[in-house]
Amino acid sequence: MATFLDRLTRPLIDENPVTLQILGICSALAVTTTLATALTMAAALTVVLCLSGLFISLIRRHIPHSVRLIVQITIIASLVIVIDGLLRAYAFEMSRRLSVFVGLIVTNCLVLGRAESFAMKNPVLPTLADAFGNGLGYSLVLIVVGTLRELLGAGTLLGRPVVATVAEGGWFEPLALMQRAPAAFFILGLLVWAIRALRRSQAEAPDYRLEAAEEER
Repeated sequence: MATFLDRLTRPLIDENPVTLQILGICSALAVTTTLATALTMAAALTVVLCLSGLFISLIRRHIPHSVRLIVQITIIASLVIVIDGLLRAYAFEMSRRLSVFVGLIVTNCLVLGRAESFAMKNPVLPTLADAFGNGLGYSLVLIVVGTLRELLGAGTLLGRPVVATVAEGGWFEPLALMQRAPAAFFILGLLVWAIRALRRSQAEAPDYRLEAAEEER
């Protein structure tokens, strides 16, 4: 039970796939202009991550090593097609706002990485815990970035006004930069910096040390 909970919770902060492993950042940057799109993308990726891990773990002993990547991609692509079809059928406007990024889950290195490194080597329950934990870690980053970008860029959350803007007679002037691509880089960079400042174990050792340079002189 302890191992199950550890596998479920470690990807939230200690082994977060976005802030520590720098995986899946393309969608994290592209679909976080609003909290609604961030939540939808997070849910879609988490579902694909869990179901692909489940199916791959179930048949892992029957997959020839030479074609394992082809099988993994086929399973992931099939799930993405289903998710994309459901979004188009029941949430067309959201599907249009997400554009191609739901389809690009197929190439998301987080999904394929967990399938290859964990699902292919472990039974179902640990695989589901790992997949769901990584999905939650990915979702947490998207929610933080999406919340900040929508709140500071439009004064709303989930499309509902939170602070009165100047255009509505209030005091808040929305920051147009937050609705543009560079804002996501800035927020994600600050988030990575904050986590590594608080969790020193996540900070990378410097490649170049002053002492070594002085000795060379």
